[in-house]
Amino acid sequence: MAPVAATTNRWAFAALLGGNLALSLTALVVRFADTGPVAAGLWRLSLALPVLLVLAWRETGGRMPSRRALGIATGAGVFFALDLAAWHLGILQTKVANATLFGNSASLLLVIWGIMLSRTWPRGWQALAVLLAFAGSALLMGQSYEASAAYLAGDLLSLLAGALYTGYVLMMQRVRGEVGAWSALAIASAAGIPILLGTALALGEAILPHNWTPLIILAVMSQLVGQGLLIWALPRFSPLVVGLTLLVQPVVAAVAGWLVFGETLSLWEIFGGAMVAAALVLIRLPSRAARPI
Repeated sequence: MAPVAATTNRWAFAALLGGNLALSLTALVVRFADTGPVAAGLWRLSLALPVLLVLAWRETGGRMPSRRALGIATGAGVFFALDLAAWHLGILQTKVANATLFGNSASLLLVIWGIMLSRTWPRGWQALAVLLAFAGSALLMGQSYEASAAYLAGDLLSLLAGALYTGYVLMMQRVRGEVGAWSALAIASAAGIPILLGTALALGEAILPHNWTPLIILAVMSQLVGQGLLIWALPRFSPLVVGLTLLVQPVVAAVAGWLVFGETLSLWEIFGGAMVAAALVLIRLPSRAARPI
């Protein structure tokens, strides 16, 4: 690989990790919002949209994307809004650990999709990275997971959120072949706002906050920085690599819960987090040729 290409790829991977780091703190900030959980998602998109539109205008010079690209980005926004609604509702009806476990199913689904798309099994360092990542996640989240009929609705909503987020990532990865990151994100955000507003109103949530600070932080940190970095990096990586980097989120969320809310981490959970970190190092190493399925 040429030096310039290698440098670009390193920056892209740093952006992919940075985006996931920012997104991993979303649940932490949502806890401080004094609106309903779905309404918090609504303000996350609404407050970020004016900035996204300006950035998209500078990116395109005011040119509209093709109808095909507009349709795909709009569909991605619908998936993302439904993901936010299902995830936030799921958190209210199950344990946080359960919601984290099932909501993070997008990582597994993206890895499976990447294997199906390439029609090859991971080999070498890549195979070891997949094994470490999911074993580490199981240790990290499985310690506090609790199966109970009382949590069934919340678990199913969280699982649905993971599937919807998978659709969002794949559609955004596809549309990024034609439009820039800010344009794709602006269209998706605009498409998601009516869905979140309608859902929040139907649930009777408090829409207007008394304290805007958590919502502004949420819009900047999660939508502008987190999603901005993620969407910019998406076309440079396979779904398998994207799926593994999503596992950064539960690791950082667990550490943030320990630091901010005093939620203790067991030795096994710390070991699981270290395994995920090791997987992210290994996935960047060259592997042997993959074996066809």
